[in-house]
Amino acid sequence: MVGMVALEDYGGYLVEDSVATAFALEDRDGDLMEGEMVRTVALEAMPWRPDMGVEIEGGSSEITRRRGCSCTKDDFLPEESFKSWGNYVNAIKHLPERLVDRVLSRSKDLAELQVKKRSEHEMKKTLSWWDLIWFGMGAVIGAGIFVLTGQEARNGAGPAIVLSYAISGVSALLSVFCYTEFAVEIPVAGGSFAYLRVELGDFMAFIAAGNILLEYVIGGAAVARSWTAYFATLCNKDAADFRITAHSLPENYNELDPIAVGIIAIICIVAVLSTKGSSRLNYIASVVHIVVIIFIIICGLIKADTKNYSNFAPKGVRGIFKSSAVLFFAYVGFDAVSTMAEETKNPAKDIPIGLVGSMVITTALYCILAVTLCLMQPFGSIDADAPFSKAFEAVGWGWAQYVVAAGALKGMTSVLLVGAVGQARYLTHIARTHMLPPWFAKVHPKTGTPINATIVMLAATAVIAFFTKLDILANLLSISTLFIFMLVSVALLVRRYYVSGETTRENRNKLIVFLLLIITSSIATAAYWGASPNGWIAFCITVPIWLLATIGLWLFVPHARDPKLWGVPLVPWLPSASIAINIFLLGSIDKDSFIRFSVWTAVLLLYYFFFGLHASYDTAKEFDEKATQDGTWRKIEEGNVPSVTKSGTDAEDSRIDPAEPTA
Repeated sequence: MVGMVALEDYGGYLVEDSVATAFALEDRDGDLMEGEMVRTVALEAMPWRPDMGVEIEGGSSEITRRRGCSCTKDDFLPEESFKSWGNYVNAIKHLPERLVDRVLSRSKDLAELQVKKRSEHEMKKTLSWWDLIWFGMGAVIGAGIFVLTGQEARNGAGPAIVLSYAISGVSALLSVFCYTEFAVEIPVAGGSFAYLRVELGDFMAFIAAGNILLEYVIGGAAVARSWTAYFATLCNKDAADFRITAHSLPENYNELDPIAVGIIAIICIVAVLSTKGSSRLNYIASVVHIVVIIFIIICGLIKADTKNYSNFAPKGVRGIFKSSAVLFFAYVGFDAVSTMAEETKNPAKDIPIGLVGSMVITTALYCILAVTLCLMQPFGSIDADAPFSKAFEAVGWGWAQYVVAAGALKGMTSVLLVGAVGQARYLTHIARTHMLPPWFAKVHPKTGTPINATIVMLAATAVIAFFTKLDILANLLSISTLFIFMLVSVALLVRRYYVSGETTRENRNKLIVFLLLIITSSIATAAYWGASPNGWIAFCITVPIWLLATIGLWLFVPHARDPKLWGVPLVPWLPSASIAINIFLLGSIDKDSFIRFSVWTAVLLLYYFFFGLHASYDTAKEFDEKATQDGTWRKIEEGNVPSVTKSGTDAEDSRIDPAEPTA
């Protein structure tokens, strides 16, 4: 395996899989210059001397040099399947067998920690629980509350939007609990991608990964367009004054937004410079934001009129849940905090406090703000684009709209910044597995940030923000988010009730049956809700099935694993409820959004079948072959085709047992 190694001095050692940049090398015969990156192979740990050649691919004994800023094909497609057209054609011929292997292969906790080495440099551990709480609030309190509140209060739930926020908040909080246990046990930058790869396998992890990236790109684009709307309010202009209408483009995609692109570019610069610096900027912006929110609540309640609550739920229960599904957008972003686990000083303490604390505070603020807005104005008069600013103008406090607009801009800036940090870390960890090109996994030695991943993700965000309207983005984003949160809840149940080599076949089969019943009954409930506006009979069947399946899992399947540091309470009830609520909210989203979601998933599958599958398969097999040659069996995967790595004394043997215990 060709890898990057650090040559600290002439008495140093080359250690397999060590990765770094060679710095401070003296010029010896013109071969090595300071700051250059050195490519070599180290099959075993062995002393290195200046007169000693290093064997590389092809059998030569020279050190291959390249500048740190250059890119080669091996940065993007270094795997065996892409070495030649013949290799690629052969890989495509074996696609079915490889797909089965990847579907049945699950990573191990230790493997997700070990792949950090593929980033060439470590991310810096600089964050505490205090940073995570502010990151959590900064990630969530933004366009959702300041834009979608007006849209859904006016056209959806009416004053009952407070219940919509409460329902979405409960769903998000249940998901937060599931995320927290995983983040404490597997503190890596991969977030839900890493958790799903460990419990549900490579294939499901990749499908989720694609939707995670879509979630961040769309979420950032939506917030950037909202930023333009509030910036226009601050300038006493309409948002249309800052947008360019392109009549040749389709409707909903023809309002070009250069301001959104500009703010994304600024956020990109901040995000690549320093994680701790981003934390400080987020902290300052979030403090200002909270002060403005308190101002809105106090001053808004002074102008409250209880008559505006006379028609509390104009569209009934269905309107409340439909708005709740859209408003889930307002809670998107907290999962970005889980991607910072790799940079957290004490994950076992900091992550639970940071994630759960920020979500509880955010949900309470959302509900109070929703009540305040609907008490200030009749719901039919609420402005859909800048609801709080226009509400103060309507009650005669025109000056207050500028305070609100400034606070909203601060909040949305925080959301963009935390999103930029989180999405880059997701992409980094996905690239570490080679499901995406490993070029995205590189961490800069000086900043300790994934610069390549940050720039690419924000460039994609800027393109979407430039063209697409907010309402389209919000619905599509909610689908991706709810789908991922549902999968994480399923993965947590698998983690608690199934350990390969320990769980009996009987208990494994019971777990599968109960999980299928929980998921299918939840899907049936959501489908019936969407298809029968006034029906209720089917609920008498689907809801009891969900309840009985959860009871069955609780009573008849023993726990196979308990959390080591921090665990979700009330298992299986809490994760099962999370599955049900997330799927139910999916049933309230419009058909067109599901069509867009299906198209995106089809694109993901095409990429996976032609590139990602073969890259991840080759990477796993490469470790397997190396371990066979060295006579070691240090497993990082379990499943259909063994894959191994030799990573030192801390690696664990996780080869699946030849004979699984029976009941």
